[in-house]
Parts: sequence; C-alpha cells; structure tokens
Amino acid sequence: MAVALRVEVIEVLTGVRTMNVSCVVLTMGDRPAELARAVRSVLDQEGTDVEVVVVGNGAEVPEQPDDVITVRLPENVGIPAGRNQGVKAATGDVILFLDDDGWYRSRELAAYVRDRFAADPGLGAVSFRVADPHGGPDQRRHVPRLRAGDPERSSEVTTFLGGACAIRRAAFEQAGGLPEEFFYAHEESDLAWRLLDAGFRIEYDAAAVMYHPALPPTRHADFYRLNARNRVWLARRNLPWLLAVPYLAVWTLITLARERSAPSLRAWFAGFREGWRTSPGPRRPISWRTAWRMTRLGRPPIV
Repeated sequence: MAVALRVEVIEVLTGVRTMNVSCVVLTMGDRPAELARAVRSVLDQEGTDVEVVVVGNGAEVPEQPDDVITVRLPENVGIPAGRNQGVKAATGDVILFLDDDGWYRSRELAAYVRDRFAADPGLGAVSFRVADPHGGPDQRRHVPRLRAGDPERSSEVTTFLGGACAIRRAAFEQAGGLPEEFFYAHEESDLAWRLLDAGFRIEYDAAAVMYHPALPPTRHADFYRLNARNRVWLARRNLPWLLAVPYLAVWTLITLARERSAPSLRAWFAGFREGWRTSPGPRRPISWRTAWRMTRLGRPPIV
C-alpha cells in the first residue's frame, strides 16, 4: 500500500505515469520444456515486474509458477484470437508477445521497452531483432522491412513480428486488436496498418533482442492456403481499391517467381480464391495520407 502511494506521489510530482508490463505467451501445450524456458526468461527480467499470461490454445497449460496467470481455451482459436484473449486477461500498459519456443536474451529487455513507450507517446509497437540461439545469421524474414540486409540497423517500419514484439495497450485497443478471422498469417500486418492509420509509429529496434530457433514458416500444414487467403483479406479490409488491385497482382507475381512446387502453388491459388469468396470482416481502408507515409518509410502498400 505504501509503495503504491509513493508511486502515485511521484507520478503527480513528475507528471510521468509509471507503465506496467505484461507478457502474453501462447502455447499448444506440446513444448513444455521450451515453454518453461520462455516463461523463465520473462520472470527473470530486472528493472520492472512483468505480469505473465500463458494461454493454452485448445490445450492444457503445463504447471506454471504461482505468479503466472493461465488461460485455457477449449479449442484452438488461432494465433490472433489466442493473443487477444491473453491481452484481455492481462493488465499491463505495455504488452509483450512471445512464442513458447522463443526467449529473451537480456534481463533488461522489458524495462528497456517500457522506458521507450513511456518516453514516446506516439510509439505504438516495437518489433524485436530475432537472433539464432546457435549463432547462425539473422533471417531476413525476421526483419520487417524490404531492405533487410542489415538486421542490426534499427528503423521505423510498417509492420512487426507477432511473436517478437511489444505493443502499447492503448494503441492495440484503439486499433481493435488482432483480426481473429485470420487464424494465422498476416494478422500482424492488419493490426500494423491500422496502428499507422491511427497515427502511431512502429519501430524495428535491433537493440531489443530475443532468441528463436530458425524454423521455416512452411512447416505449418495450411501455410500456403492461409498465406494467400489472408493476403487477399488484408487488401480487402485495409487498402483503397486503387492500391488493393496492384498489391495483390504484385504478390501473385512474387509467389510465382519464388515457388516452384506445383502442390504449393495449387494450395496458394486455392487460398487466393477463398480470400475473394469469403468475408474478411469489416472494411476500413487506410487513408491516402497513411499510404504515402508507408511509401516514405520504404514500404509502399503495393508490395
């Protein structure tokens, strides 16, 4: 009680509000050792207390330390819906999202990003640098910008990595959270574009480092179908039609240039058709001002 009163007095005298931090960890319950490592990396943070929320997405949550909040969802509702449920159970002003097979390299990371948000009200999200725990090179796909050659260069960006990020809770809620219809793939871009349209900034911070094994996204059985379907949904929900059409045309050409497997291409085009035939949820196109801002940041919303 005395500590809380002292914090309130400091806030009144300085005009600076202390920001609380929560970390949402999503798990399918099939990696208990990795989950324990992830949770421990959060509980070991120094300089700030971090509330930990572990969400069992259609699975039982392995036994956790007493101060960890657990949420069990009766079925696998997908990554965005699972993370949204974790945010609902959390109380922090800053929300960290962590995959159950990732972990934080530094014990000062939570305090570092908390201070970044406290010092910059316009900062909506921070995307972390993902390092290979075995010392391999950082993967280009983990750097959320087109010019990904130097992963140790920080910059303002137009999207972020869902399992390696921190988000201002107020911005998350203002933007409507993650799109639960997506289930998996491109949900971060959907939220990122709405954050940008609301006036917030997103930064890739190379000094905020976490570890994650180097695994290909194609390991997911429905990767190609959901990747294509959600790409169409992303455009239909968020882009003016004059941008949506070239955006989807460009990504179709990129896919044809990258992918040589006939079964993978069939799955991709099936998902592409599904994206047009099914509802993506509410359509709220970004403004032309936001599109120009994204272009100036090096990622025009046609690629």
